[in-house]
Amino acid sequence: MSRYPLLSAPLDLGFTTLRNRSVMGSMHTGLEDRSEDFKDLAAYYAARARGQVGLIITGGFAPNIEGWLSPFGSRLATRAAARKHRILTAAVHDEGGKVALQVLHAGRYGYSPLCVAPSRLKSPISPFTPRALSEAGIERQIRAFTRCAELAREAGYDGVEVMGSEGYFLNQFLASRTNHRTDRWGGSYDNRMRLPVEVVRRIREATGPDFIVVYRISVLDLVEGGSTWDEVALLARAIEAAGATMLNTGIGWHEARIPTIATSVPRAAFSWLGARLKQEVGIPVCVSNRINDPAVAESVLAAGEGDLVSMARPFLADPDFMAKALAGRPERINTCIACNQACLDHIFGGQKASCLVNPAACREESFTPRKADVARHVAVVGAGPAGLACAVTLAERGHDVTLFESASVIGGQLRMAARIPGKEEYAQTLRYYGERLEETGVRLMLGRTVTSEDLLAGTFDSIVLATGVVPRSPGIPGEDDPRVLSYVDVLEHNRPVGRSVAIVGSGGIGVDVAVFLAEPHPAPSLDAAAWRRQWGVTDPSEARGGLGTVYAEVPSRHDITMLQRRPGRPGAGLGKTTAWIHRATLKKRGVKHEANVRYERIDPAGLIVRAADGTGPERTIAADTIIMCAGQEPRRSLLAPLEAAGRKVHLIGGAAKAGELDAKRAIEEGTRLGLAL
Repeated sequence: MSRYPLLSAPLDLGFTTLRNRSVMGSMHTGLEDRSEDFKDLAAYYAARARGQVGLIITGGFAPNIEGWLSPFGSRLATRAAARKHRILTAAVHDEGGKVALQVLHAGRYGYSPLCVAPSRLKSPISPFTPRALSEAGIERQIRAFTRCAELAREAGYDGVEVMGSEGYFLNQFLASRTNHRTDRWGGSYDNRMRLPVEVVRRIREATGPDFIVVYRISVLDLVEGGSTWDEVALLARAIEAAGATMLNTGIGWHEARIPTIATSVPRAAFSWLGARLKQEVGIPVCVSNRINDPAVAESVLAAGEGDLVSMARPFLADPDFMAKALAGRPERINTCIACNQACLDHIFGGQKASCLVNPAACREESFTPRKADVARHVAVVGAGPAGLACAVTLAERGHDVTLFESASVIGGQLRMAARIPGKEEYAQTLRYYGERLEETGVRLMLGRTVTSEDLLAGTFDSIVLATGVVPRSPGIPGEDDPRVLSYVDVLEHNRPVGRSVAIVGSGGIGVDVAVFLAEPHPAPSLDAAAWRRQWGVTDPSEARGGLGTVYAEVPSRHDITMLQRRPGRPGAGLGKTTAWIHRATLKKRGVKHEANVRYERIDPAGLIVRAADGTGPERTIAADTIIMCAGQEPRRSLLAPLEAAGRKVHLIGGAAKAGELDAKRAIEEGTRLGLAL
């Protein structure tokens, strides 16, 4: 019997059957934007279909130029374009999978001067003011949606998903926030929902009864002027009547100031809305957001909160997620840690998406391990993320690998990151690598501080130094004071911290230390009710858009001041999609921040600073504890003696380049070297 009987159960849709209840939710990867990249996109989807995903939903494709996400980006509007999509659909079907194309009209979110919307209202996340559509213009958009669905069928897709959530075009018509029209497409909710209902009705009419039509419905807008639950329920029933096959839940607009998919959001934090939606309709309901574990997916289905479970980034992290779950080996899943660093941050930065824990994502062809022609004996020193990735990749290719680690456990800096409230998921990456070390036969030497003599005396053909970093001293006079600690002292060695704290450095490490000290333990990321109180999320039947009262803030148990030499906000180098969450969290906990300062000295009164240009009076930041988060330096003591002995040495991770702690770069470098040696 399956360990996950509900997740593994087929779903009969009448005209077709999905092989299980998993849905790979839509993710834009950047490969959709040029047909020249479709070969890579096909390999990406084929890997997930081979991994037993029930239904794959592509990244969004605009139905016309006005619906572009970005100029010349993904669009399906011609038969010539549809023919190019056949490489994608054939790749999925050859692996026994099913695939639906997401039809996404960006509306005012379009990063283009050609964008259109129900009303001439600029989005806070786009520089372009949209053109308000005339009634004839609205009819053109409906025809474009319908044509796109017809072309998707011609291209071999099993269905389409109509994007009606996250604040995109159709969602913009639904909300009074963005729809100020006074004609039959605005005003009352019956009028505002006319467009999405008509789009679904026309698509069903054009594509016939044996074509999957998913409607992505926003069940929680999380913006002022969003929908009430009664409106969501009314729309859901109308969409069902218009011919939708199933509903997929969407959470939050992109402009909402409440996190919805970041790692600090509790697992399955919004699945309860799926249960509400199921009471309103008779078609299957798919639930989404922060479901990254088969046990969580099974519990959602068991609680009656959905008929299917959408897991987008978890399939980016591990294409074999479902195959491993169905085989009863969930411990081998490379779990998505919801960091956003290589997926969403890449997309918003104009790069192609990948995955921090799986750098092969969207690069399957070039990252496929191939057996080594000659097996070598390789020493890898350091079991942080770079060393772990390198060791298991080498062993997978057939090399004989010995991994040395001075600590008693694996993980390095990643182990410290997992201690930060809201980053608990990072521990899953270490669990995964622990399994991979055993599975691939890596010889793990824990608690072993290896010397250059040890390495030179061994029979190693290659030596890899993944020895990481050490905290950098900023050279402040008086920093030998016993009140001064490093971030390692706090996060790894659990040194006691006083009531008043000054943190020197406001980069990623400084932010992590501040969150570690400021957030309650256990963190709201482990308690959905506490998290909703923290961010003011409530039942949309009680408050429009689900925006409730933010409960009185719980102050930090420490009085914390963060400082930095440069002007600007804390965490300036953090990812675009998560930095604002960290800053908001620290603000809620009363953490203070000072920028543009020069550190003069540390004396019995505390940390003495003045303006960065040296002008103005000295000021004292009173502190019981001063924590240094002022960067790192590579740990390379083994390099010189090994090179002096004529040995070729490979440097990866922090040992190669010390900067902000960068697990994304470390894992990719380790993997690339493992593929190349």
